[in-house]
Amino acid sequence: MSGVRAVEAVFREEHGRLLAALVRRFGDLDLAEEVTSDAIEAALRHWPVEGVPPKPGAWLMTTARRKAVDRLRRDQAFAARLAILQVEAERAAPAPPADADGGELPDERLQLFFTCAHPALPAEDRGALTLRCLAGLTTPEVARAYLVPVQTMAKRIVRAKKKIREARIPFRVPGADELPERLPGVLQVIYSIFTEGYAASSGPDLQRLDLAEEAIRLARILRRLLPSEREVAGLLGLLLLVHARRDARTGPDGEPVLLDEQERGRWDRDLIEEGSALAVTALSGGPPGVYGVQAAIAALHDEAADLAATDWPQVVALYDVLLALDPSPVVALNRAAAVAMRDGPEAGLALLDELAGEPRLRGYHPYLVARADLLHRLGRLPEAAAAYRAALEVAGSEPERVHLRRRLASVEET
Repeated sequence: MSGVRAVEAVFREEHGRLLAALVRRFGDLDLAEEVTSDAIEAALRHWPVEGVPPKPGAWLMTTARRKAVDRLRRDQAFAARLAILQVEAERAAPAPPADADGGELPDERLQLFFTCAHPALPAEDRGALTLRCLAGLTTPEVARAYLVPVQTMAKRIVRAKKKIREARIPFRVPGADELPERLPGVLQVIYSIFTEGYAASSGPDLQRLDLAEEAIRLARILRRLLPSEREVAGLLGLLLLVHARRDARTGPDGEPVLLDEQERGRWDRDLIEEGSALAVTALSGGPPGVYGVQAAIAALHDEAADLAATDWPQVVALYDVLLALDPSPVVALNRAAAVAMRDGPEAGLALLDELAGEPRLRGYHPYLVARADLLHRLGRLPEAAAAYRAALEVAGSEPERVHLRRRLASVEET
């Protein structure tokens, strides 16, 4: 591995840990980001010549701390303000114990997870800040992920940091009594990042594999930090089981390949095995959670030899459980699609028609496509064509639009 590539690999793995430790030490996110970047730049200069040190994370941490101290010595006013912030941070979170190697346990990353996903921040800012601080993406990379100009994203990140500073949002892990309320927000941020990677909201590609893989990496970190939280296991299992199909989801031209047409031999069996085990963990030892149930549904899809062999009665039963936990129209839509596979397209369409007045499904692309496909299966071609046209108007990525144009043409030619 070249020096530059070695630095990049370490940066991806160590960035969140390094940033979190510096935030806790100095109480200021901006300063922590600046000296983290300085440390990376120093590594890019030294490592290609001197070699990667035996403990690259410790090297980066030492370098970043020295640079932070140098900055504080040069700016006494900044140091005085930072001293107040640091006292507040110390009060909010006691120092973690040291591990066998003399380093710090990675609990500090948990503090950063919960700070980035704090409910006081706007929903759009939480994901952006998580990608910037925990995934280590640059501001231009985060802007590309959210399909907004770099300047817009820079302002959004600055706004989020300002909110953290002005609202005195603490850099700490919530107490046991707070965790049930706060953890779902963290999981939702990671799931939202993965969802954008699974099906890009716009652009030339159906999938953003870089985003999907970053979400999985963050979920793995969270799983290591909170091994007893079953919903964390459920989320990671769900992401792995869905991501296992990535190579079969698009054709040679990038067009979507539907589940019943996918070459299942291209599915990643290692991810399926790992994800299925996590689904079992998520559903064991207590009441089910939304991510654990979704992981179980994904496992049933992945373990079936083909679409017809899928245990549709069990899938519908799991959607019944999920609908009780999360009575949202999107869950009801997915349940209707499963009912259509179990009981036939007419039964599924009846359920979709019951959802027609739901405001959150108005103009919702998956709903329009599901309705068009069921009408097509029932031979109600003029209605199917109208539904495909409606779906085409709101389709996100270009591959989706190409796919819908072909579906519409097949209906109109019949």
